[in-house]
Amino acid sequence: MPFAPVGLTPLIGVFDMPRSLRFYIDLLGFEIVSASPEVTTREGTFSHWVWIKLGAAEIMLNTQFDSNERPDTSETTRAAAHADTVFYIGCADIDAAYEHLTGRGLQAEPPKPAPYGLRVFGTTDPDGYALVFQEVRYPIEGY
Repeated sequence: MPFAPVGLTPLIGVFDMPRSLRFYIDLLGFEIVSASPEVTTREGTFSHWVWIKLGAAEIMLNTQFDSNERPDTSETTRAAAHADTVFYIGCADIDAAYEHLTGRGLQAEPPKPAPYGLRVFGTTDPDGYALVFQEVRYPIEGY
């Protein structure tokens, strides 16, 4: 039997789990698939690990610090720390996705053509990870 993956779910480190969940769940509309047991710490009550999903897009979030060990502020500039990480989320209708997400409060520029032929818009999450929403249409012109 050949190797046949059924998906890919990246695990990313987050500084503040409740803040990240507000972004991914309340703003973008992801839902929790599974989570570690909640803990109560000086930082609040939360799970250290959460697996979330929206359609076929999945991400696992994991706190960067153990209970009661998180510093008051992030030690590095978040955008610089994750400048090499970009999550591309395929959308059937980029304009509808843009209207829906900006209607929920997402700050993003309107969709525009990317050099590789697809229309895209993007944002960053609270930890500086880049998210690019792109309309997936096959075949891609010019490629």
